[in-house]
Amino acid sequence: MQQQIQELLEAIKQDYIGWGGASKNDTVKQKMAKEFCESLSYKEGKKYIKVIKEMGHSRSVWGFIVKEDGPKFRKGDILKAASWQAPALNSPRGNILDGGYTIRWTGPLYLN
Repeated sequence: MQQQIQELLEAIKQDYIGWGGASKNDTVKQKMAKEFCESLSYKEGKKYIKVIKEMGHSRSVWGFIVKEDGPKFRKGDILKAASWQAPALNSPRGNILDGGYTIRWTGPLYLN
């Protein structure tokens, strides 16, 4: 699952880099993209892997990844963050093992 986590992080980074279109100051945009990409990380917990993004001095949870199959979710399911500590448990937003998920740098999107 480590490879799929890295692929997810790369997809988040690429979405951030492509966000915003043309800028009057490409130097600032490049600096911000570099800082965002370098600050994106994840932390493993007991049930979930927490994906963390940092913007300046502000840290927030991008989303969570389910570590093991359970009664409601499958291993690799992407969950929206409900808070710093917990995911929203209403519905998975995709699965990193299956691929084909839709994300933005701001967080996982709803399934269609």
